[in-house]
Amino acid sequence: MRRTLMLASALAALAVATPSLAQQRGSLDKADRTFVEKAASGGLAEVEMGQMAQQKAQNDQVRQFGQRMVDDHSRANQQLQQIAANNNITLPSGPDSKHRTKSQEMQKLSGARFDRAYMQDMVQDHRQDIALFEKEAKQGKNADLKQFAEQTLPTLREHYDLAKRTEAGLAPAQASATQGKGHGTMSSGSSGTMNRSTGSSQAQ
Repeated sequence: MRRTLMLASALAALAVATPSLAQQRGSLDKADRTFVEKAASGGLAEVEMGQMAQQKAQNDQVRQFGQRMVDDHSRANQQLQQIAANNNITLPSGPDSKHRTKSQEMQKLSGARFDRAYMQDMVQDHRQDIALFEKEAKQGKNADLKQFAEQTLPTLREHYDLAKRTEAGLAPAQASATQGKGHGTMSSGSSGTMNRSTGSSQAQ
């Protein structure tokens, strides 16, 4: 009986001294916590903006890009949620203030103006995402988050390349219009100059 009591006391003391598995997993260092918060809020923002692109975009390629963002980032968000559950991590429930502000700005645009602003934002956003995920893949302390970053990076790089190509596909139309206006002004100016020159010649 005495041995049983001693054993029970020892086990109780060990339980108090040793953190639970959930507690061990839930303790992230500052860099890992920053990564998971940014990755989660950014992923939610990508889905939200992608849905907006499907509704407001004028260009078919932009709408298709938006659908790709919804599909790929929804899957990544689900993977991150599973990692968070396994590691006792609380994730943000929505986009951060920066992404909310950007979303509000985009809501005011439509058609070609929306297309250009959205694709410019996607190029910039994915450039930042790649830098964030590369840092976690190289320096992350939490094994699950580190693996998530490594596995997600190829998709982010595909998104970045696709965003640049889609944005570039929008540029020629604007450039052509700008050049056309420029030519028109030059032609008008040249014509006027030529007429004045002719008039001067005739007057002489």
